[in-house]
Amino acid sequence: MPLTLVPTPIGNLEDMTLRAIRVLKEADVIACEDTRTSGILLKRYDISKPLVSLHQHNEKKCSERLMSDLAADRNVAVISDAGTPGVSDPGYLLFRSAIDAGYEVNVLPGPSALLPALILSGLTPHPFLFHGFPPEKAGQRKKLFEFLLPLCCTLVFYLSPHKAERHVVEMAEILGDRKAALVREISKIYQESIRGSLSEIGERLAHGIKGEMVLVVEGSTGEAGEKNMNLWQGEAEAMLNEGRSVKTIVNEIIDRHGAPKNAVKEFLLKLARGL
Repeated sequence: MPLTLVPTPIGNLEDMTLRAIRVLKEADVIACEDTRTSGILLKRYDISKPLVSLHQHNEKKCSERLMSDLAADRNVAVISDAGTPGVSDPGYLLFRSAIDAGYEVNVLPGPSALLPALILSGLTPHPFLFHGFPPEKAGQRKKLFEFLLPLCCTLVFYLSPHKAERHVVEMAEILGDRKAALVREISKIYQESIRGSLSEIGERLAHGIKGEMVLVVEGSTGEAGEKNMNLWQGEAEAMLNEGRSVKTIVNEIIDRHGAPKNAVKEFLLKLARGL
């Protein structure tokens, strides 16, 4: 496989899969965020390959170099400091370029903070919307939270420790004091799930909490949620009257409004039966 994105442990080195180890050993070159961090992991599994630093500041230039490796029929593996590359870590630009150029590509399943945090939160796991890190600028965050306000789906964010309190407080002000869970240090010794309202989590953060954090927030259940439900139901009924298939309508409503799939299907089936 010329290009493979390889997930790496997010805390516990034992989470490395046998397949990931094999792919890295078979690679001609390994692109990683920090050669020192990745060097510890690779040494643990007796992997010795040329390393290329691929991070957010050199991603475009490094991707061009790695595309040359692919053109030379060399196997390229991409890893990040932790987790699956290409989502919130570098790797997507190279992966997209390789796809466009027609190279064979693959992504291995493996460690990620997203799904463990979603389940550990205790909130409804589906449907959910993963946003990643909130925007840096306050105005952009405000627009984002206002856009997310009426969505019924569970919301998932990554948070930076030194910005977490401010971002959670802003969420509570715009989204309301919803149920939420802050899951941190997943798979590490000090793994912790802090469940409560957004304001309660904000208070905990005010006392100082360190580590890698994932925030899971309940979807809209109040007036905004009802307004959104009325909106998607009206659109769904109109599309059904146009003769569009239930499957097509369900997919479009989920994409536009984040509505629960089962709720949309049930609504459409009731309409179809004339209930």
